[in-house]
Amino acid sequence: MLWQLLRTSPNGHKFRKQHPAGPYILDFFCARANLAVEIDGIAHDMGDNPSHDEQRDAWLCANRIDALRISARDALDSAETVAQSVVDIVESRLKAFGKAPPSSLRDATSPSQVDGEDQKDRL
Repeated sequence: MLWQLLRTSPNGHKFRKQHPAGPYILDFFCARANLAVEIDGIAHDMGDNPSHDEQRDAWLCANRIDALRISARDALDSAETVAQSVVDIVESRLKAFGKAPPSSLRDATSPSQVDGEDQKDRL
């Protein structure tokens, strides 16, 4: 359900699903914000999975990618709220990085008034 919302590029932010990163596959990834979004079900608390998750997070961090971990229950119970939270985090990161908004959200540039277009009105 979360993917159905993120795949629409909310607020112009593009997400990838099942994105490879080194030896890992990320649930979702926003390259522009260097953000991995991981959905953690109950299996992440069992066996050596917590250790595996720590190793994955350390590898991602060493490669300048932060991991946002979301419980599967939260993603199922309120996909819209989770999606909005993810978008808010992406926008906060982009602002901190000093990156401009996605091109689809930037103000359009208008033609200059000095190129002679306004000259004909004066004649």
